[in-house]
Amino acid sequence: MATPQITESIVTVQGQTLFYRQAEPAQAVPKLTVLLLHGIRFSSETWLQVGTLATLAENGYRAVAIDLPGLGRSKDAVAPAPVGQPAPAAFLKAVSEALCLGPAVVISPSLSGMYSLPFLLEHSQLLKAYVPVAPICTEKFTAEQYAQIKTPTLIVYGDQDVELGQTSLNNLRHLPEHQVLMLQGAGHPCYLDKPNEWHRGLLAFLQQLK
Repeated sequence: MATPQITESIVTVQGQTLFYRQAEPAQAVPKLTVLLLHGIRFSSETWLQVGTLATLAENGYRAVAIDLPGLGRSKDAVAPAPVGQPAPAAFLKAVSEALCLGPAVVISPSLSGMYSLPFLLEHSQLLKAYVPVAPICTEKFTAEQYAQIKTPTLIVYGDQDVELGQTSLNNLRHLPEHQVLMLQGAGHPCYLDKPNEWHRGLLAFLQQLK
């Protein structure tokens, strides 16, 4: 199998420069695009190191990982909302347009919930699927709001993540089209603790998407 090409670049979003990494299948036209967000102590480099970018590309997907404003190599950009507060949905919509993502699968751990949840609730047509990994801000929305969303969702958490993992699971369960992937023995960044199980569960979910 040809090794996927992983590139680094920058993109202008709402007048600010964001850094991103991208991995694409070596030969085939990508089946789907996957947008990877990250937690507060992490960046797109996390997805490079854990092998998620390469794994997705090897399995036929275009994988795009951005560094969120104020973090990683986008640290000169100003975040559109304070940490922990839901950001305007227009931010990820602008990211999607700038990177020509089309309807994408959005992977959203921890801090990035402040971006992905408003995007999901206001622009669900732009998400092919949603993969929340113990995100913050799930309590900012109601069960009724979640119940309106028909986006296929894979709720991911580590069973050792007793705070955000459980809280996010309890709130996101109201999404009608959800499945759950619990990673045993894994903490809050469960994809780092159990990368093989994470990749196996993620790929199985992606293969179900129509």
